[in-house]
Amino acid sequence: MKNVRLRGWIEAFLAAVSGILFVLTLAWPDWIEGIFEVDPDQHSGALEWVIVGLLLCATAVFSLLARSEWRRAATARAE
Repeated sequence: MKNVRLRGWIEAFLAAVSGILFVLTLAWPDWIEGIFEVDPDQHSGALEWVIVGLLLCATAVFSLLARSEWRRAATARAE
């Protein structure tokens, strides 16, 4: 874990946060409207599904980036 750069920790943190927001939006899609008190899609749910898709993509990308960073650190440690 000493060889993992700050970049890897940030990527892992962002993967966790986007994953939590993904699950939260799936379970409770109106949380965004409740917090920001705006309803741009007039309760159609379209915006929430777009956000779910974007959060899923963000989680996948950040997870893969963090994984490659942790593998780089493991390879450097093995050498």
